[in-house]
Amino acid sequence: MSADAGRKVDRLLTVDEVAAWLQVKPRTIYQWVHEGYIPVIKLGSLVRFDQASITAWVKKRETEGRASRRLEVDID
Repeated sequence: MSADAGRKVDRLLTVDEVAAWLQVKPRTIYQWVHEGYIPVIKLGSLVRFDQASITAWVKKRETEGRASRRLEVDID
């Protein structure tokens, strides 16, 4: 039994809903599912996504932005 087997599933999203939310094409979502890159729930031939799992997946990929440095230009 997996660690999150007893976890309550949030709202289930379709491929189109996840694609719209992440601003990518549905084809990209299907590719990510095929590669095992994105967490997915397979119900027979249906592909669905737990909203909380996708939110956590996105947050895990969040990175700090680079500190901006001012470019010093000497104009005479």
